[in-house]
Amino acid sequence: MSKGKGIKGEFKEFIMRGNVIDLAVGVIIGGAFQAIVNSLVNDIIMPVISLLTKGIDFSSKFIALDGGDYANLEAAQEAGAAVLTYGNFISAIINFLIMALVIFFIVKAINKASSVGKKKEEPAPEEPTTKVCPFCKSEVAIDAVKCPHCTSDIPEEEAAE
Repeated sequence: MSKGKGIKGEFKEFIMRGNVIDLAVGVIIGGAFQAIVNSLVNDIIMPVISLLTKGIDFSSKFIALDGGDYANLEAAQEAGAAVLTYGNFISAIINFLIMALVIFFIVKAINKASSVGKKKEEPAPEEPTTKVCPFCKSEVAIDAVKCPHCTSDIPEEEAAE
């Protein structure tokens, strides 16, 4: 039986990996950030959408699967009818899209703010792929030892350039 790190050692190695710690920090920050985004969506954006849709409440939209006609969702649930609450699904999709859009704009603003003052990286100059034959002045491949145009031998110092 070979001696390994054991469960304790493997766990310590796993937990100390950089990406695991980054993920943990991201989850914690995300949880705290969720309250801000929820407040933005529920307190600012949804009232505007409700105004634009003339107060449509999607959460009250449903289909009674027993074929009955009920005044509202609560009445159908009290009667014990199986209901398909498609309005809740529509509300969840709308909330998701709004939150995704808000987070997109916040991340875009943060990225723009973090790039202010940073010097733009200049692309590295490309390595040459050709050189000039010293005899006929034709362009030849960089690693050529014989010119395909004049058939001259290209000297080593020329080939190294």
